Amino acid sequence: MATDWLGSIVSINCGESLGVYQGRVSAVDQVSQTISLTRPFHNGVKCLVPEVTFRAGDITELKILEIPGPGESRQCGDLQQTETGIPGVGCQVGPSQNGTGKMLRKPTSSSAPQNIPRRTDVKNQDIVISPQQQCSKSYMDRHVETLTQSKGFRRRHNSWSSSSRHPNQVTPKKSGLKNGQMKSKDDECFGDDIDEIPDTDFDFEGNLALFDKAAVFEEIETYERRSGTRSRGTPSEKPARYRHDENILESEPIVYRRIVVPQNANKEFCTDSGLVVPSVSYELHKKLLSVAEKHGLTLERRLEMTGVCASQMALSLLGGPNRLNPKNVHQRPTVALLCGPHVKGAQGISCGRHLSNHDVHVILFLPNFVKMLESITNELNLFSKTQGQQVSSVKDLPDTPVDLVINCLDCHENAFLRDQPWYKAVVDWANQNRAPVLSIDPPINEMEQGIDAKWSLALGLPLPLGERAGRVYLCDIGIPQKVFQEVGINYHSPFGCKFVIPLHST
Repeated sequence: MATDWLGSIVSINCGESLGVYQGRVSAVDQVSQTISLTRPFHNGVKCLVPEVTFRAGDITELKILEIPGPGESRQCGDLQQTETGIPGVGCQVGPSQNGTGKMLRKPTSSSAPQNIPRRTDVKNQDIVISPQQQCSKSYMDRHVETLTQSKGFRRRHNSWSSSSRHPNQVTPKKSGLKNGQMKSKDDECFGDDIDEIPDTDFDFEGNLALFDKAAVFEEIETYERRSGTRSRGTPSEKPARYRHDENILESEPIVYRRIVVPQNANKEFCTDSGLVVPSVSYELHKKLLSVAEKHGLTLERRLEMTGVCASQMALSLLGGPNRLNPKNVHQRPTVALLCGPHVKGAQGISCGRHLSNHDVHVILFLPNFVKMLESITNELNLFSKTQGQQVSSVKDLPDTPVDLVINCLDCHENAFLRDQPWYKAVVDWANQNRAPVLSIDPPINEMEQGIDAKWSLALGLPLPLGERAGRVYLCDIGIPQKVFQEVGINYHSPFGCKFVIPLHST
């Protein structure tokens, strides 16, 4: 009879998809062809469901592990001998294709019942549990909830029922075992009972309040100060931040006044880096150029250097690469170059030659004189080989505004030229033309300047220029350091990587 098997401990193999279940038989229904197990184990893991019901169609193999004797109790409460849930009885572990493990039936020579050794210590059992089957309360709750939602079951009086199936009938969910041999370290990690997990949450705020950060940092700082090690800084200190162009290595303090002149400067300037550049008198500046020429820095070299630096500055003022490129041939800039019959005029002619070589339309104004300086004659000879245009009358200057006016009319010595008719006519034309003006080496006295400049370019060291000179720039004309020392100037170059730098009034 079916009731004779109640209380027996059986092992039910439901195939590779559902795995192996072990437990004590609590009910057998011949009408619906079902069998129920109480306090079941699924693949060696104790189920939280108190009872599981199987249909005959789901069972692949059924083995009777233990039959209770006539004097043994058939109550379902005492299952210490089966709570080990050893998967090695009636089955063996084998790897599956997905790596989670599956149950393989162990071949046996007879179907006689086999005794299960009694083990009361759950932690000593050799069970391998996959990470997906960790015996935690949250995981099992989700597992039961998934079964309930997907199979349509509901929990009632510690049993499971369904409207479409027999009461207490559950279709077990697929589970797997970890590959490899069963090891004791897995028991230490996964073998604890879920009842031992505390229900209370960890008090993070209370434990954090026990840590006194200020005292710890003070202790670290005290130790480093006594030991002589470099302090890491207290929490209140902000770490130093550096720009991409700053040196993070420690160096000597910066000396911002590295140029000292023998006499008190009437006016001082400073560079973008903060270096102080004092102005010099016209007499000291003239002496500096004379000593440099004596050591080999001839007038021709100085004119060439001045022309290159002035043309570089003018090209930048005209737009630089945005204006001067092969795609903008129709936007060729026009520069009016106003020069007088002196060395300052020769510097302007040299600048015009370099501008014309860079595809700038240059109109050079130079008055007619019976005798010209040799430096002017040489520069005019070179300028005539370019595409620049030379005029000697104000009427030949353009009526429309040009892009830039370069003023080289004024000179430090020849003050009588300002009374000439051609000078006054050129000054009137420049003031009426709305183009910006760049002056090269302008004189000191503002009354001697007939044209207000927007920019002025000083040579070597600046003169004490006034407000009419506009924004002052300084160019390097190649004077060696020992030449400065010879005239009594303690000099250190403020140019850095450039040949033309802006100066700011202090």
